[in-house]
Amino acid sequence: MPDYKQFPLADTAEGLTEADIIAWQVKPGDTVTVNQIVVEVETAKAAVELPIPWAGVVTELLVEPGQTVEVGAPILTIDVDPGGKAAPAATPAPAAAAKEEEPAEEEMKPLVGYGSKAVVAQRRARKGAAPAAPAAAPVAAVAPEAVAPAPAVAAKPKGGYVPLAKPPVRKLAKDLGVDLHELTGTATGGVITRDDVQAAANGSTAPAAAAVSTVSNSDSGYDPATRERRVPIKGVRKATAAAMVQSAYTAPHVTEFLTIDVTPMMEFREKLKKSREFAGVKVTPLTFAAKAVCMAAKRTPDVNAVWDEAAQEIVYKDYVHLGIAAATPRGLVVPKVRDADSMSLKELANALTELTDVARQGKTTPAAMLGGTITITNVGVFGVDTGTPIINPGESAILCLGAIKDTPWVVDGEIKVRKVLQLSLSFDHRVVDGQQGSEFLADVGALLADPAVAITY
Repeated sequence: MPDYKQFPLADTAEGLTEADIIAWQVKPGDTVTVNQIVVEVETAKAAVELPIPWAGVVTELLVEPGQTVEVGAPILTIDVDPGGKAAPAATPAPAAAAKEEEPAEEEMKPLVGYGSKAVVAQRRARKGAAPAAPAAAPVAAVAPEAVAPAPAVAAKPKGGYVPLAKPPVRKLAKDLGVDLHELTGTATGGVITRDDVQAAANGSTAPAAAAVSTVSNSDSGYDPATRERRVPIKGVRKATAAAMVQSAYTAPHVTEFLTIDVTPMMEFREKLKKSREFAGVKVTPLTFAAKAVCMAAKRTPDVNAVWDEAAQEIVYKDYVHLGIAAATPRGLVVPKVRDADSMSLKELANALTELTDVARQGKTTPAAMLGGTITITNVGVFGVDTGTPIINPGESAILCLGAIKDTPWVVDGEIKVRKVLQLSLSFDHRVVDGQQGSEFLADVGALLADPAVAITY
C-alpha cells in the first residue's frame, strides 16, 4: 500500500519564518531520488534550492509558485512506497481510518546545510483560501476542480519589457527558439514557466494565457490602461527594506567624506597584472579597498564593533567578516568574506571574484550573508561619485567607494590629471566617535592613495 510523506519547508537559515515558492522542479507523477532538488524558494535573504530527503513518487504539490509559506508547513506529498510492497491492512471503519491514516509527527532527516525541524505532517490551509473541510486521509490528492486555476494575465508590451522567467526557463526558450516576449506566464505574478515555453514550442497556448485579463494591477502586475506595473514587496526586497528602516531609525548615522588621488594604486595594479604571482587574478579597486579596510580596522577597532542594546554592551570583534554589497536581479544582497583580515591581497582578490560571481547568479546562500562586522559598497561601478550608505544592522560602519575619474589635481605645486576617488564612511555614533571615524577613513585613504604605506602599519 502507498506510504505517503509530506515534505515541509525547511528553515534554511537562522531566524527565517517564511519563504516564497519560486518554481517547482518536479510535478505530480515524477519519480525523485534522495537529495534531488525539488523546489526553488526565495527567503528574506536569498534564493535557495531545496532537496528532498526521500526517494519515491511525487503525488501532490501543496502550494503554487508565488505563494508565501511558513517554515514547517508541508509543501509536497510523496509516496515513498510506490510499489505497494507493504502488506495491506484490514479496512477499518471510516472514523478509525482517518485516525490510523493520519501521518504521525516525525522529525525530518537533516539535509546538508539545513538543521532538522520537527514538523507535523498535515496540510495547512493556503493563505487567502477558505479552510478546507476535514478529510479522512490528509494525504489524498486534491481533486482538479478544488484547485483554483492560475489567473489570466494581460499581454505585455515588447518595448522595454523584461519577461519574468528563471534562467533555466530562458535557456529552454533559447534552445527551442521561443521568444519570451511573446509569452504570458501562467504562474502567479506573470512568471513564465517551462510548461509555457513547451506549449509555445508545440504551437499551442496555455489556457490561462489565451484570454486577456480584465484584472488591473493584480496578479499580472502590468495594466495596459494605466501603463503601470505593480510588483509585490516580498523576499529579498522586503527584508532589505525592513533592515534599512531599522538601521536608519535605530543607529545615529554620521557620514564623512574624503577625496584622494589613487594614481599610485592604479599604477601598482598594472604592475600586479604583469606579475607571475597574480597571473589570472582579478585585482580591482575593490580588492585594494577590502585590504585597506581590514588593515585600518586593526588600528581603529571601534568600526569593527557593534552596539548590543539588550546587554547594554559594545562588542569588539577580533576578526573581520567583510560584507560586500552586491546588486543582483533579486535585489541588494550583502554576502560576507569570512576572516578577510587573515587573507593576503591575492586571496582577497580570489574571494571577492567568487563572491560577486555567485551573487550575480542569484546563488548566494542565506548562511553566506550572516554575521558581518563591516561592509563595503561600491557605487563607482555605476559611475557615481559618492553616497551616504546606511549601516547594515549588526554592524557599526560601512565604506562607500565612488567612481575613479581623471581629475585636475595639484601635485608638487602643479596641476596635473590624476586618478581621483571619493570615499564616504557612515558609522554608528553610539559606538564610533568622530575622532575614531575620521582616523579610520584617513587610514583607508592613505592606504589607497599609496599602497606602500601598508609597510608602516
